[in-house]
Amino acid sequence: MLAALPQSAAAQTKLSRAAQQVYARATVIDGLSYLTAFDPADAPGSLLPRFVSELRSSGITAINFTVGSVGNAPSAFEDSVGTLAYWNGIVSRSPDLLMKVERHEDLARAKQSGRLGVIFGFQDSTMFGTDLGNVEVFRDLGVRIVQPTYNLRNLAGDGCLEPANGGLSKHGHDLVAALNKAGMLVDMSHAGSRTQMDGIKASSKPVVVSHSGCRALADTPRNTTDEVIRALASKGGVLGIYFMPFLKIGSQPHAEDVWRHLEHAINVAGEDHVGLGTDGGVPAITNMDAYRKHLQESHERRTKAGFAAPGESADVMLIVPEYNSPRRFELLADDLLRRGHSSARVEKILGGNFARVFRDAWS
Repeated sequence: MLAALPQSAAAQTKLSRAAQQVYARATVIDGLSYLTAFDPADAPGSLLPRFVSELRSSGITAINFTVGSVGNAPSAFEDSVGTLAYWNGIVSRSPDLLMKVERHEDLARAKQSGRLGVIFGFQDSTMFGTDLGNVEVFRDLGVRIVQPTYNLRNLAGDGCLEPANGGLSKHGHDLVAALNKAGMLVDMSHAGSRTQMDGIKASSKPVVVSHSGCRALADTPRNTTDEVIRALASKGGVLGIYFMPFLKIGSQPHAEDVWRHLEHAINVAGEDHVGLGTDGGVPAITNMDAYRKHLQESHERRTKAGFAAPGESADVMLIVPEYNSPRRFELLADDLLRRGHSSARVEKILGGNFARVFRDAWS
């Protein structure tokens, strides 16, 4: 068992008073995260005691939590209804720990009550099928964030792994309009660059790329081009920087890679249009042997299904080791303050920018 992974310079000493104050004050939002992290004893979707403790102590206000299938599964509608029912049950049975977030004002309620807000989201739109009336069905079930595509092509358009880069389809344009009307946030993560541009232009409301990196720093399909980042910002949207292997080509990303991508995005889009979407669980990884086995199995499964992206590897962890903590954003806040970023800017990055977009998209 690995008791702890290497931590940032801030964590090795003592968090600055400024970082503690910023973190306590901020609306902290992870643009893509999970309620559980891997553990060998974890039953699917269960909340183990350690996870409960770390969720409670994380200081995170809310997470975008994926509750639908990805990759053009033929049973996507049924699977997603079942998953939503399951997680609605988990949230309703944990009223002192979790809170379902469906409106912007729910973020303040979650923050004030010390509970973790859960925003249900989809990373694909296959579950809607050809009937866009299903948008309202899933809205009524609590879904508030939707990606038109995952890595592959679907009815809505081309994902980031499609070499044709064909953009958003007519159905995809209709889907964006339906999501705008329903008050559901459009998320262009995993989409091809032309699809991203089409989605940004088609939307009447701000959109996000909830979890990605900067392609100018690491040229891989899962990262976002400067052109798309600028277009996103021009419509009031936000790019969430993830803690994933795609931050650094061919080797394990570290804290400095997160800083590089955040600072590049700020330089391109401005501080009002950058946030965090780790694409990882809230609890820390502690059993490294079991985790690496899980990583190998997951990579093999994704490769066989045909939607593993270039840069994914069984040898590179899906975390940033220095931030392997449920309070990872507080550690990052300290590092950013030490690098000269203002408290106001750090609060925006921690979640203020995402909170603004949620207000605009959900209204």
